[in-house]
Amino acid sequence: MPVGNDPFIETISAHSAASPRWLSIVGIGEDGVDGLGAAARELIGGADIVFGGRRHLALAAPLIRGATRAWPSPFDVAVDEVSRHRGRQICVLASGDPFHHGVGAVLARQIDPREMIVLPAPSAFSLAAARLGWSVPDTVLLSLHGRSLDLIRPHLQPGARILVLTSGGDGPAALALALAQSGFGQSRLTVLEALGGPRERVRSAPAAAFAFGTVDALNTVAIEVAAAADARILPRTAGIPDELFEHDGQISKREIRAVVLSSLAPHRGELLWDIGSGSGSVAIEWMLSDPTMQAIAIERRGDRAGRIVRNAAACGVPGLRVIAAAAPGALAELPVPDAIFIGGGASDVLDGAARALRPGGRLVVNAVTLETETLLLGRHAVLGGELLRFSISRAEPLGEKIGWRAAMPVTQWKWVKP
Repeated sequence: MPVGNDPFIETISAHSAASPRWLSIVGIGEDGVDGLGAAARELIGGADIVFGGRRHLALAAPLIRGATRAWPSPFDVAVDEVSRHRGRQICVLASGDPFHHGVGAVLARQIDPREMIVLPAPSAFSLAAARLGWSVPDTVLLSLHGRSLDLIRPHLQPGARILVLTSGGDGPAALALALAQSGFGQSRLTVLEALGGPRERVRSAPAAAFAFGTVDALNTVAIEVAAAADARILPRTAGIPDELFEHDGQISKREIRAVVLSSLAPHRGELLWDIGSGSGSVAIEWMLSDPTMQAIAIERRGDRAGRIVRNAAACGVPGLRVIAAAAPGALAELPVPDAIFIGGGASDVLDGAARALRPGGRLVVNAVTLETETLLLGRHAVLGGELLRFSISRAEPLGEKIGWRAAMPVTQWKWVKP
């Protein structure tokens, strides 16, 4: 029977025992049951089992008539636990919007959305933007919950506004310290705690003067980015300045690197093998092109592999996978790449790399020695592709005057696998 004049309640009632929609996902805020509509209340009250975090279950306790299940640890088994009850009326409680860094997206990887009824509540981002008067489309939304703080680094652009979910009460102070150490100490941080509930609190301070003491574990941090003259700002285009990388001279120079990235032509969600990675600069810039990008840096020298790890963190892509081993042996058992860049040792790995590449993938090889150039000319004659030769000259002091000093020319072969 419909409740009052709410057509959605009538729709829910129609999806009872015989309905394929056995799973409901209800967003709940810090205001608890007071913030829920009639439809959400009906789904919670009519569920055989209600899943959720202990905080969510406590907030919804006045409505729950079925059994309760707190999320298991580790959380990875949660989807299987929910799926085992397919056919019964199951309700999952989520923080705010279940599909905005929430449990809804996790469940939808294995459970058909057509089996779900989803009632989102305002997300922490929406609530924070409402308190601050910020336009959500003009704001960077970033979750650092259980993730590396380094992920914020590419977004630290002067004048940017960022909303960040942290991992707990210590998160805002750690974030403030990271900003201050990178030249963004004058950025204004606003910590919004327990939004929407009776414990809500909003406080602001510059990152360099952050000293709030105790912060509620449920917090969102708003950042208005201000950069000092020496701030470590990562450019938004290919060709990051060489001085932003730690290296021992084994690095693709910024101009060469920009050409390499153009030839690799990264597409969303692709995987790169960077063979003979040196400083990791090509793999890092590949990953910076889009948050979905993946890369594996293969570098035989352990000291350079360590530098790659540090460079990846400093450039905001801590997810770069680094293999400290020599190719071609290091290539065995790696996932199939969409693109491969070979910056050194091409004679040992070129044929194996070409075989490993997926059909339609791109192989880009740079040569500075005559021996490697000869190898590339031979492959081009047999396999086709594109050959490019370029050189860079820089104006440098020459006695009391300035003259052009040419870098070694580079021959590049690009091949797309049929």
